[in-house]
Order: sequence, then C-alpha cells, then structure tokens
Amino acid sequence: MEPRRRDTRSDRLSPSGSATGRALVVEPVLRRTAATADRTPEAKLDEAVGLARAIDLDVEQSGIVTLNALRPATYLGKGKVDEIAGLVKTHEAGIVVMDCALTPVQQRNLEQAWGAKVIDRTGLILEIFGRRARTREGALQVEHAHLTYQKSRLVRSWTHLERQRGGFGFLGGPGETQLEADRRMIEERLAKIEGELVKVKRTRELHRESRRRVPYPIVALVGYTNAGKSTLFNRMTRAKVLSADMLFATLDPTLRAVDLPHGARIILSDTVGFISDLPTMLIAAFRATLEEVIEADVILHVRDVTHDDAEAQLHDVEKVLSQLGIDPQNDPEHKQTLIEVWNKIDRIDAEERARLKNIAERRPADERPVLVSAITMP
Repeated sequence: MEPRRRDTRSDRLSPSGSATGRALVVEPVLRRTAATADRTPEAKLDEAVGLARAIDLDVEQSGIVTLNALRPATYLGKGKVDEIAGLVKTHEAGIVVMDCALTPVQQRNLEQAWGAKVIDRTGLILEIFGRRARTREGALQVEHAHLTYQKSRLVRSWTHLERQRGGFGFLGGPGETQLEADRRMIEERLAKIEGELVKVKRTRELHRESRRRVPYPIVALVGYTNAGKSTLFNRMTRAKVLSADMLFATLDPTLRAVDLPHGARIILSDTVGFISDLPTMLIAAFRATLEEVIEADVILHVRDVTHDDAEAQLHDVEKVLSQLGIDPQNDPEHKQTLIEVWNKIDRIDAEERARLKNIAERRPADERPVLVSAITMP
C-alpha cells in the first residue's frame, strides 16, 4: 500500500484526544479506470481520510492500493490483504476504512483476514450522518438508510444467526433462524419509520404551505460538503449553525429570514452538503429534507474555487440536483434560478483572484457567478 500521511486535525469536530478508534484508510484504485476518472487517487484518498476524521477516527496510516482486477471474495488481491493485515497488527488498528462499495461477503472476509472492523464508503457516510442528525426527521431518515444498508449485511459468521428458534402454531416445525428473525425485525422497524416519516413530511408540507402564503422568496444554499455553505449562512443571517473545516459538519436544514440591503426580505435555507458517490439510499432517504431545494425560488450553488477538484465537485452537485429533478440549464422554462457562488477567494492571491473574476465576467449576465469570501465579507 502506497502510504500517505495527513497531519491536519482541523477537520475534527471533537477536541484532540477524543478519537473513537485507531484506523487505517485504504483507497482502492482500479488501474484500467484510473486514467479516465474525474479525480486523482490522491484527492479521493484525502477525502476519505477527511470522512474518517469527521467521526473522530484516529487515522494511523492511509494509502492507495492499485488493482488490476477486483476479487469477488475480498475485493483486493491476496498479497494486498496480507500486507494490510500486517499494517493492522503494527498500528494496533481496530478499524479499516475501505473507500469503495463492498459486498457483505467481501466485508466479512476482510474482517476475518484482518481481525478488525471493516467499514466501506457507504457505512462510513451513514455513521457520519448518524452522528450529525439533530432533528427528529433527520434521525428517522438516517435510521431508515442505516437499516436498509444493514438488511443486506446479515450474512455474518456469527453463530447466533444460525441457531433456530422454536416454531409457532400447532404444528411447530423447524421454526425460524435468528437470521430470518433479525431480517423480519428490521423490515418491521423500516415500515414503522416510513409511517413516521410520512407524518413528518406532512408537517413539513404544512410549514411550507404557510411560508408560501408569506410573500418572501425562498433561497436555498447547495454545494459540495465543506464548500462553506454554513459559514456563508451564518454570515448572512447572524445565526450560529455549526460550521467547521470538515466534511458534513451540517446535516439538518436550517431556515432564517434575511433582510437584503435594498429592503427585500428572503427566507434562506442551509442544506446538507453533497459528495461524490453518495449512496442512492441516502439520496432517497433525504429527499424530504432536500425538498427545501426543490421548492426554492433561487438556488445558490456555493463552490470552493480553491479546491483542486472544484470542477469534479461541480459535476457531482449537478448530478444530485438532476436526480432531484432540478436542471435549470437544460430546462430554461423552469421556475428556479441557479446562481453560482465562488467561495473562499480569501485563500487565493490577487493574481488568481483577478483571473477568476475575468472568467466570471466573460459569462452571460444570467449565468455570471459571484465571487465571495464567507470569512471576510462585510
């Protein structure tokens, strides 16, 4: 594994020393697709490390693993599995983060080979969302997504999943296995959560209907995670929404009234950040939350123009917006207006700032981005 170390601790929510476990982060890269990928392996690894640190994992080492082909049983080849097993033992790591989608069998086999808990990208994002959810709706959505994920992962080596329970009814019979019972309990809980979410959605719709009666336009902030949406929101509204240099610092939507300099009033909404390879189940689970974006009159797409993968992040956000049915560029009759906000210009020098301003001014007036710094703006 090609090692890469990251010393920054700025993307932690908790104080230093409160780590939840020693971890390794592995970035598998398929050799035949590496050349055509939107992001470099190094950039993807840095993002994976940021995700791990967002739940206070103490990342002992991270690295890139280049693969010629994917192995059905372990995803990685035997040599790499053995190599990482040695690193797990050396660093006494209890968790290995695989920045990819693992099947339940692959996850089980890797856990047995390494003697450590293995989390794939979907599991890691679910864990972050579980910690960030503060509202009742957010907690229900996270639990629903987590149970949907877990339902497919009941293939385990635990012996209690193989034991049989006594039968029901007059004839008895072999009964149901613990595995079947666990799956049934999950399905029952999912059905109950879905019912509660319907009620929450109905309440949100009532609130939204009351806002429609108020003659104020709705403006929603969207963007890649850690683009600076919450910092900009706090600056514009003087609110105290959690903002930190970390991935997914904000999860639940927040709305505030804002009086603009020319006297008009708007309702500004801060939403959850997007990310590449966002699990489909999370998009579905958070659709109710993202309806604030769907119902918005104006969408401000906040971009971190200083990021090396700014263009790739732009495409990821556009992809999620498209999945939500929002595509103003290809649907000129759409009622929504989308404005790009190029944020964090305080981090670049005057020459680069002038270059970006020149690029922005060359665009048509209705597509021209706005250059700001959420930190230094008045």
